[in-house]
Amino acid sequence: MIGHVGDRPPTYDPEPTALPAAVPQELDGLVADTVLDGARYGTYTLRAASVRGDSARFRGEPRRDALLTARFGTDERALVLVAVATGARAADSAHLAAADACRWIGAAVGRSHARLSEDIRAGRRGDLKSGLNRLTDRTYGKLRARAAELGVEPQQYTAGLRCLLLPADADCRTRVFFGVGAGGLFRLRDGVWHDLEPEIPAVGDAGKAESSPEPPDPPDPPDPADLPAEPFRFRGSVARTGDALLLCGPGLAEPMRGEPALAEELAARWATEEAPGLVPFLADIQLRVKGYSDDRTGVGVWEA
Repeated sequence: MIGHVGDRPPTYDPEPTALPAAVPQELDGLVADTVLDGARYGTYTLRAASVRGDSARFRGEPRRDALLTARFGTDERALVLVAVATGARAADSAHLAAADACRWIGAAVGRSHARLSEDIRAGRRGDLKSGLNRLTDRTYGKLRARAAELGVEPQQYTAGLRCLLLPADADCRTRVFFGVGAGGLFRLRDGVWHDLEPEIPAVGDAGKAESSPEPPDPPDPPDPADLPAEPFRFRGSVARTGDALLLCGPGLAEPMRGEPALAEELAARWATEEAPGLVPFLADIQLRVKGYSDDRTGVGVWEA
């Protein structure tokens, strides 16, 4: 049974009701109500889930959130990417744009995974930031091109995109976040949540990379048409034993920040030595809060 926090449960039914309308010629665009995944590499355990929101379930609308988990490479050089995308509200193709954003950033990271893995293990944050910024810009360039093909405005075929890069090397505890748009990045340490949302660069500083021990390669000048409407976010952090990192879309980030009871309940459930199993994690992600009915997408990383 799906639980709730707060004085009373939300008005919507806690289980799926109406399915999205289907078109025989476009069945490849259907989105499942729920996606669940997990893995274990190096010192961390990964859990990832994306669930259609109560409102979308009631109205028979597709899940606007997309989730991608992928491993590139082998052995200690392998790199795990987790991408979360949220399509534009009220856009008919929001779910398709989110899926495209995940697929295109996944392909870009996959082609560059060897260099990215090397930069993470060597601590070259400046190179990482500038390189991931370019890959993200190109992904948004493809979204704009796709919007033009469909004959819609760019803001109607776009998505917020948030990603984690996790090396499989047990000797490397660096965790890299990057992305564009709304959502959340939280760390649970010693039973207390810390909001790790990167600060937005001031005007004129958006292209500056963090300092690194080696000078980065000169970046190619970006095409203005490829740049996302919102600034690029980047953060690299070193995990400690016992940490739990949570990356989430806006549907989970908003109640995490706006309803203390949810943050407290998840802290109590997740401040343990062992990561939750797939089914318990899915139940945790679905903890309901009155007034918050958007899709819930969360990625948890537990450090041993």
